[in-house]
Amino acid sequence: MNARWSSYFVASNEPGSPPPPLGLRLANAGLALLAVSLVFCFSFQHLAYQPRWNAIYPYRRLFLQGWLTTIGLSAAALVGSTLAGLCSALAQGSRFLPLRYLGKIYVELVRGTPLLVQILIGYYVVFDAVGVQNRYLAGVLILSCFSGAYISEIIRAGIESVGRSQWESARAIGLTRAQTYRYVVLPQALRQTLPPLAGQFASLVKDSSLLSVVGIQEFTLRAEMASARTYTSLECYLPLALGYLILTLPISLWTRRLEKRHHFDT
Repeated sequence: MNARWSSYFVASNEPGSPPPPLGLRLANAGLALLAVSLVFCFSFQHLAYQPRWNAIYPYRRLFLQGWLTTIGLSAAALVGSTLAGLCSALAQGSRFLPLRYLGKIYVELVRGTPLLVQILIGYYVVFDAVGVQNRYLAGVLILSCFSGAYISEIIRAGIESVGRSQWESARAIGLTRAQTYRYVVLPQALRQTLPPLAGQFASLVKDSSLLSVVGIQEFTLRAEMASARTYTSLECYLPLALGYLILTLPISLWTRRLEKRHHFDT
């Protein structure tokens, strides 16, 4: 009986073993979700505060506008940060030493300072000096540069994970350096970089909330505006958390699917 029941809850971790049936996975996922829901229900039942959801209902359009703004900012920053990260990773592997050290300085400078400081200096100092007054454009560029430094290290680590024999084999069959990257290195590096890239993309979406400090009316700032007008906090920040979860969860699921598609045995 114990072995029979364990087959419903225990899966093999052996490499190459088939996954559990879909129905079994859904049932266990539902069980885990139920456990999490019970914890939250228990916590809210013992809350010494009666939420006033009707107070924030008139501000639903405010929340929706901020959520759509966050989607636009995040989507643009995702593209910009990927390009910045790829260029920086290639620059760090360049044989031209000034370009190589420029890439290293960029990565260390961005990773070693807080995003909030970068937003303030970038918007009020750098972009003001070059005449960029559009807050949204400045926000996307700052967020792209910040996340691009982390993506650069992820891509660099993925490229360096490719064995030296792969490079030598590509050179032996007459591939150029560009062809080696295109057909040999990047396909193998992609498999290694997808999981950390998913985490970085999700972090980028959440980091966009800091753009509110320069007056960009994204999701977080709109929630703060509704909270200030209605004198509510819990009622405003719970939808805020749910809105970010709706944005970040598909990214994680999509990258896991890509990871399985590009997986191959070595």
